[in-house]
Amino acid sequence: MGFSENLIELRKLKNYSQEELAERIGVSRQTLSKYETGESLPDIEKCKQLAEVFSVTLDDLISYEKQEEDNLGYPIPPKGKHIFGMVKVGEKGQIVIPAKARKIFDIAPGDHLIVLGDEGQGIALIKEKGLLGLISRARRNSEDAD
Repeated sequence: MGFSENLIELRKLKNYSQEELAERIGVSRQTLSKYETGESLPDIEKCKQLAEVFSVTLDDLISYEKQEEDNLGYPIPPKGKHIFGMVKVGEKGQIVIPAKARKIFDIAPGDHLIVLGDEGQGIALIKEKGLLGLISRARRNSEDAD
């Protein structure tokens, strides 16, 4: 998908009419329609405004290509949020963390991950170093406050 398709999907996801979105970014409905049909492209400032309205990265707004396995939610993931697809749990409970997730979160072989769970929310994985650093900062802040 290109910019115009992404723009249409995001606008519909947010339930904005062309007129409402056009007003939010300071253009006419006709101009927004031309963006959606591919007749014209917005300048970089309007692209930044659109990315902010939809809470997506500028790069994803312009060039996000939906993968077949990415049918788990948003057409374009919100900024800082990721959908990595599904993993299969092995007989002993093992999973393979997708390569893209390992790269983004700098997870390497030998790293220790802490598994947290909330029966209502699900399971979360946190790098040991990250959690220990967070605990250490909380302790220091607590000591400073006393």
